[in-house]
Amino acid sequence: MSRGARSLDSSYFDQLYRDKPDPWNFGSSEYERRKYSATLVALDGARFQSAFEAGCSIGILTRQLAAYCDSLLAIDVAQAAVAKAKENCAGLSQVSIQPMHIPREWPAGKFDLIVFSEILYFLSLNDIAATADHSLASLEPGGMVLLVHWTGETDYPCEGDAAVEHYLSKCGRRLIVKAHRREPEYRLDLLTRA
Repeated sequence: MSRGARSLDSSYFDQLYRDKPDPWNFGSSEYERRKYSATLVALDGARFQSAFEAGCSIGILTRQLAAYCDSLLAIDVAQAAVAKAKENCAGLSQVSIQPMHIPREWPAGKFDLIVFSEILYFLSLNDIAATADHSLASLEPGGMVLLVHWTGETDYPCEGDAAVEHYLSKCGRRLIVKAHRREPEYRLDLLTRA
């Protein structure tokens, strides 16, 4: 089977969290701290009525995003990640954390912010296309999509650049690039509905 043909399944992530409760060192990595800071700066102090974060892992970014959101739904495919994210976001009444496997499952409702941080490259090209369709269908007029992805080599279904470019191509002119930032290790793309 060729690269990009099949998404990683939930068992892959369940095993990662069994082996290490914070598999990517989200809670301690200087890279993650810098990237989270850039992610929040990209939002430029905006306030969001209803936000959706796909692939929240243990909720480190979720906790920071919550300060900008009246309501934030964060999801992850791994049960252990969801449990830890709930702990890390305890006391934040505007945050709801649920297990969900995108794009096969997708939340009901409309959002004025959708965040895909370090997640699209785990998906097949077909699933990235379906994710683009779902996100466009659930994005409010004037809403924003924020993509942040590692651009180094991976053994995932897609590299970061390829995953983001495929997502962008599927959205076509329906989303406009509002901001783009490229660092040595990651890229950040902020999109808004045309």
